[in-house]
Amino acid sequence: MANAVVRPEIAAIVEQLDELRPKLIASGGEGDENRRIPQDVFDAVAATGAFTISVPEKFGGLAANTREAHAVSRAIGRGDGSLAWVNGILDSGAWVTGLMDERAQEDVWGANGSIDSLISIVLATTSDAVQVEGGYRVTGKWAYGTGSMHATWSLLGIPIKNGAGEVVDAGLALIPTSELSYDDNWYVAGMRSTASVTQIAEDVFVPHHRVFPLTAAVEGGYLGDNPEASYRTVFIPSLFMKLVGPHLGMGRAAIDFVSSMSERKAIAYTGYEKQADSAIFQSVIAKANVELNAAELVAQQIADEIYEAAVDGYYAPYAKRIEMRAKAGWIVDTIAGMIRDLISAHGSGGFADMSPLQRIWRDQATAASHGHILAASGYEAYGKILLGREHDARFVLPIV
Repeated sequence: MANAVVRPEIAAIVEQLDELRPKLIASGGEGDENRRIPQDVFDAVAATGAFTISVPEKFGGLAANTREAHAVSRAIGRGDGSLAWVNGILDSGAWVTGLMDERAQEDVWGANGSIDSLISIVLATTSDAVQVEGGYRVTGKWAYGTGSMHATWSLLGIPIKNGAGEVVDAGLALIPTSELSYDDNWYVAGMRSTASVTQIAEDVFVPHHRVFPLTAAVEGGYLGDNPEASYRTVFIPSLFMKLVGPHLGMGRAAIDFVSSMSERKAIAYTGYEKQADSAIFQSVIAKANVELNAAELVAQQIADEIYEAAVDGYYAPYAKRIEMRAKAGWIVDTIAGMIRDLISAHGSGGFADMSPLQRIWRDQATAASHGHILAASGYEAYGKILLGREHDARFVLPIV
């Protein structure tokens, strides 16, 4: 079997991100308050190459595998969960663009583009697309446009119609962000600095080569010919697993913070002058580390399954993809519970505006509600699979 290791080039990016972590932590409050990642922070992370790891090698990228994507977004998430989430979305946009018609890839990264061109992505088809000569005229609104404020391009869901105007498929339209407007309506409890605004298109022309049909893609029907194995992996699992890395980073950030404070923080109304002296507190820290380590191992297992299957020319069937989806939900759910336990053990000070812990808690809880990794639907669908009810599972999660 192929070994989906983290290559030295990716490890070097992770090392740079680790060095940036104090800066990311220090700027997190500012980003949260202003609902924007500070530009100097975004630029510093961009300078490491973190946002271009999934660009095909022929354009100067690294064609990252899933484990490598996790390593990068996890490292960012240990400093700023919102920025890690933006990274996961932009990484998804780059990977999907690598599956598209070669002309679309050239538009983004070729002679008239740049490896630094970033692509946001929203799968929802909250739009209309009228077929015209050479392509489509697209009008619509798409929430939530994570990363779109930093992106040069956006991949946005559209309905694909036949000549009679009947919807026959869904697709992703690749549109320059310069041709879009936005509604700055991202007022939320967590992930505030992601600036996940609603993007708006008004009768924008999209040529055929910039439209990516989704029904075929879900079963591996890609349009590009990039030779790297990462562009032959299962479609939806590859996307939802890109959103797991930020959770792993936020989980570790919570453990880091609570552990670091335990030598100088007392336990109120007890004789303990240091939390670290308490057996109950020690148990919470131990349990949190065990849970996060288990989550890391499951994430690694899924990442390796995805990569090895692509190398072997195997495209996982629906039932296997649902198993991956359920495990991804378990990872996110486990980290959510772990952070709740840690903030309770840390004490009420963790809810103070000045505490990074409350922001980690809010960011991770908000991200955990994303439909692609929501634990409840994954468990339900997988349970139906295990009980021989695949038809019913497809009702719960038709596209996986």
